[in-house]
Amino acid sequence: MQRWTNWARTATGTPSSVLAPRDTAEAAAAIRAAAEAGRTVRPLGTGHSFSSIGSPGTGCALDLSHWTGIVRAEPDTGLVTVRAGTPLHQLNAELDGLGLAMANLGDIDQQTISGAISTGTHGTGAGLGGLATQVEALDLLLADGSERRCSATENPELFAAARVGLGALGVITSVTLRCVPAFTLAAEEHPAPLDEVLERFDQLAADHDHVEFYWFPHSSNTLVKRNDRHDGPPRPLHPVRHFLEYEVLENRLFGAVCKLGRAVPALVRPLNRICASTWSARSYSDRSHRVFTTPRSVRFVESEYAIPQEALRDVLRELRAAARDLADPVMFPVEVRVAAADDIWLSTAYQRPTAYIAIHQFQGMPHRRWFDAFEDIAGAAGGRPHWGKMHRLDAAALRERYPRFDDFRRLRAELDPGGVFRNAYLDRVLGPVDNSATCPQEDPDFNGNQVSDFH
Repeated sequence: MQRWTNWARTATGTPSSVLAPRDTAEAAAAIRAAAEAGRTVRPLGTGHSFSSIGSPGTGCALDLSHWTGIVRAEPDTGLVTVRAGTPLHQLNAELDGLGLAMANLGDIDQQTISGAISTGTHGTGAGLGGLATQVEALDLLLADGSERRCSATENPELFAAARVGLGALGVITSVTLRCVPAFTLAAEEHPAPLDEVLERFDQLAADHDHVEFYWFPHSSNTLVKRNDRHDGPPRPLHPVRHFLEYEVLENRLFGAVCKLGRAVPALVRPLNRICASTWSARSYSDRSHRVFTTPRSVRFVESEYAIPQEALRDVLRELRAAARDLADPVMFPVEVRVAAADDIWLSTAYQRPTAYIAIHQFQGMPHRRWFDAFEDIAGAAGGRPHWGKMHRLDAAALRERYPRFDDFRRLRAELDPGGVFRNAYLDRVLGPVDNSATCPQEDPDFNGNQVSDFH
């Protein structure tokens, strides 16, 4: 058996077998064989979820690394069909070569396209939804090995559920995206006081295509990032400056600072203030995917909640007060983004304009009290946790926050009555599938234990 672990080293599994199908027939055969043997099946992406949603447990793991690339593209309509195991950085490069782009992206491009949409990955932009809102159709393998296609007009109920399907309904084999002509983004970044940003954040979000900000919890300063579509030619940062700011300052130097804070916790608060004071203004423009995404080599743990946008100011002020009382200070900044409402059943932005608050802690530093305080504050505002990030909620709590939660569970029971696609995480957040056995593996997100010592 080979041990699986995720990027953040917060989840692990020891699958009974790892299969790498090269076509849908091989994948379907693997699913049928596992079902007949009473085993579970989970597709393996790149392991970039912080929750244990991707863990194969002790079941069969489907390695999708051979199932990549664009299979069909229509530059005139923008419709592009891509294999499910394609990492976003590969997809972005291939789209760019076709003169196309995704309308919005998050800041990490290591996930597979199927993993990104299935967990509700999003970028920022008050007029734009998460990645799943750019999906026009999906092809899935169901628990009996049969293939099912869904779109707004073909199996629309499945489409409403499967775009953010948590891997609970089937194995996605291909994704058809509605892309846009390739475009340039003009980036404007500048430091600003937190109170000032909170007072005018709604206007900032309305005035710009993409707005987000970072805030170190033991400081009063933020870095505001505004990205807008730009008709002129790209004017990227000079390669030397790009290397110094992103590779040296934001990764190597920041990683060294984090290690110092982990070794000497008393230094974390002053280090926070020093880091916040070093933020400086910068302006540049580049191809959209190069502006949206940022390389991250410093490992951390993360929790993120989606709250009604109108609650952002109050939630951030409560979070700021909670940070002051922490016995274990926080090394990493908080990130704030926005998204438009959508109609996807388990999307964190379902039926409401949404603000996202993501909190982090450097790997190996105490995080439980900070995360618990954050979940209490965000939960009181009706917050919904990101499916791919750490949280402690179970099916009973989540049912109260998603109007179509029971519809999703009903569809799951119809499509996978034997629980072929279940794991410990899904048993917790959706409840067990009817007639399925109890999962033998505990979910570390729920019991509060952080997995460590990975090899």
